[in-house]
Amino acid sequence: MGSGSTEAAERQISRKASMGFLKNQEKKLALRYMTWQYQKRNLPLPPQWQLEKHAAQIVEDAHRIAAKRGRNVLSIIKELVEDFRKPS
Repeated sequence: MGSGSTEAAERQISRKASMGFLKNQEKKLALRYMTWQYQKRNLPLPPQWQLEKHAAQIVEDAHRIAAKRGRNVLSIIKELVEDFRKPS
């Protein structure tokens, strides 16, 4: 096997690490935005674990929507957080 396959493997590992970093940053952004939405509406914050779980779900949903519709993940995250806390 030549160095081409090694380089391809290294690029794939780097890409996966970058995606993990970006998803982590998106989760942090969703968490901060959710916290701000609760504070803005003078609502009590749920436990941290619950916020983190919901932030992760929002990011996963945003990626699914972006893949289907070709939209920006960050704008979708913002919309999902806003929809999450709208009064029924």
